[in-house]
Amino acid sequence: MDNFLMGFAGILGITLLYAAPLIYTAMGGVVSENTGVVNIGLEGMMTIGAVVGATVGYYVGNPWIAFLCAGLGGMGIALLHGIATIHFGADHVVSGTALNLLGPGLAIFLARMFFDGAAMTKPIPLKNKMPRVLSNVFPAGSAPDIIFGQYITVYIAFIVVALVYFILYKTKLGLRIRSVGEHPHAAETLGVDVYKIKYIGVLTSGFLAGLGGASLSLAVVANFRETLISGQGFIALAAVIFGGWKPHTTLLACLLFGAAEGLVIFLGSTSLTVAPDLLNMLPYVITMFAMVVFVGEARGPSANGIPYKRNK
Repeated sequence: MDNFLMGFAGILGITLLYAAPLIYTAMGGVVSENTGVVNIGLEGMMTIGAVVGATVGYYVGNPWIAFLCAGLGGMGIALLHGIATIHFGADHVVSGTALNLLGPGLAIFLARMFFDGAAMTKPIPLKNKMPRVLSNVFPAGSAPDIIFGQYITVYIAFIVVALVYFILYKTKLGLRIRSVGEHPHAAETLGVDVYKIKYIGVLTSGFLAGLGGASLSLAVVANFRETLISGQGFIALAAVIFGGWKPHTTLLACLLFGAAEGLVIFLGSTSLTVAPDLLNMLPYVITMFAMVVFVGEARGPSANGIPYKRNK
């Protein structure tokens, strides 16, 4: 019984740890796509956030400043997506794909620039990583400690979900965001600055995706490497679709995909002889399975991905 409890606690703890980066990034996708801007460039934005967070964290030594700078880094590359899609009417998928190509290349370039030609950043000292909360509340190594002694990035991720839900459904700004994503021309006739709202959505998605990347490089691990993100942005995008473009259901999708990662790590620590490559495939297989079986004919906001031009 104790072994089962500890195993369950281990899976749940890892689920929360690995779901947090997905939650940040997926919430950014929810906001962006509710304004009508498809953002498949989340992977590139996460990558930039991860390298900026690790670099600033190493040189400055303050994880909170590094975390904020990572969000700003993601926002910076998101601005390119906003300019291309909002002002120039570029295809949203093409622009997002370009960011997914630009992000990893730029990240490696920055790593080589700041770390003597290396394709990865130097490890951040343990004391300069994001702090763990409640780590001293429960006995070390106990089930509650494994579950609740998480990095603070996990708890902030859940706060972000609550904030996104509140803003989208309880504020005037949220009403404008949703109206622009559904009927932008009708919103414009009511005095809503559609371009402004779309930019808010895109920049917010970049900021949150940057935080998602930093929650990996400042908490889960202690540096940036070329394979750190490895499709996490695409899984977050799948969570947005799986969650029906709503923050609360998207949260559940992120937890499901985080649980897949937790199961992989748990199985890898047991005596079961499973090929490592098969284990590494599991989160992506579960993501594809969930998309095929449960999503069906999922439909986002009506104007999602449609170029917008102001009424003359």
